Amino acid sequence: MNTNTAEYLEEFDLQLERLISLGYPKAAKLSDHEFVNNVSPLRDKVKEINPFEKNIEDGRLPFVIVINNNLVASDIAMSLIVREGKQGITKLFPLEPSDFLPIDGVKIPKKQAYLLVDIDRGKESLNIPPSEALKMIVEEKRLPLTIEEGIAIVTQYPNYLMKNNCFSLLASRHLGDKRVPAIWINSDKRPNLGWCWNGNPHTWLGSASCGSRLA
Repeated sequence: MNTNTAEYLEEFDLQLERLISLGYPKAAKLSDHEFVNNVSPLRDKVKEINPFEKNIEDGRLPFVIVINNNLVASDIAMSLIVREGKQGITKLFPLEPSDFLPIDGVKIPKKQAYLLVDIDRGKESLNIPPSEALKMIVEEKRLPLTIEEGIAIVTQYPNYLMKNNCFSLLASRHLGDKRVPAIWINSDKRPNLGWCWNGNPHTWLGSASCGSRLA
């Protein structure tokens, strides 16, 4: 076993422990044991991940465990996030998280949990409208993220959400709508799941992406 694999296995265990400590089994209406049984098969998938340096400041992560919204609803998962003592909130009015579905071409594993791999917060897409940022992500042969995936990242790494570099989630859209979900720090310094317009740039908002999904 190489050093990176050992580190990734340890990281997987820590992430699973964090989900349990935050109350994910209860939110999923499962016992801790049942919840672990749903997630732990992913541990072997960690061994398939190429060596990758974790750098929170630059917004790069090797992987996170994603809990699908068919197990824990996104608004509930968002409320379990705690960043600097502040609980996450959802403000998608007039829509709900469940109104946003994956865009064409984005295949989300149907299992209740999977790994999001090779994550980039999107620093290079700061101040670029989501409509243009999506083209950049596709040209780089990367994948935009969903609401569930954004929540998964901030759940494990609350400080990944930075004042001048929060991120949009371009893979989740409401049919025929120009709203794009995003996670940022609001005026109360709370993690906030909200939306912005597809054509609007923000100096503090990039578009996150990943290299792959493993299930």
